[in-house]
Amino acid sequence: MSKSRESYNKKEVKKRKEKKRKEKEERKLAKKEAKKKGNLEDMMAYIDENGVIISTPPDPAKKKSIELEDIQISSPKHDTTMDFDPNRKGTVSFFNESKGFGFINDSETQESVFVHANNVLEEIKEGDYVCFKMEKGPKGPIALNVKPFNKS
Repeated sequence: MSKSRESYNKKEVKKRKEKKRKEKEERKLAKKEAKKKGNLEDMMAYIDENGVIISTPPDPAKKKSIELEDIQISSPKHDTTMDFDPNRKGTVSFFNESKGFGFINDSETQESVFVHANNVLEEIKEGDYVCFKMEKGPKGPIALNVKPFNKS
């Protein structure tokens, strides 16, 4: 009779592969069992009176009653006191005549407003106090009809 052609290493590799296959099959069966055992109560989540997600049902004693008449579904009425005034005053913080643009610090909101040379009515320079109309541009507020203004 001839000797077996299987070496020790081949046997070890075969054993490891078989062991991995059995472990994989066991994990697969365990997952199936877990799915069968999973019930609705395990999957439920509740929200308490503070809006926090909890795993236990909230206390019915803390339940608040809300009258149907108290619920308001509508958009808020327009408040005319907060209307936007387009006429503003401010100080020129930067102006580059060669490039044709600059920025004005709005005296009301301390916001930086972009100004283009095409929107300047009279010549301005850095540090001038100016009056202007403000509009919303594609990248932020822009100043229109800019002209120097005396503070006095």
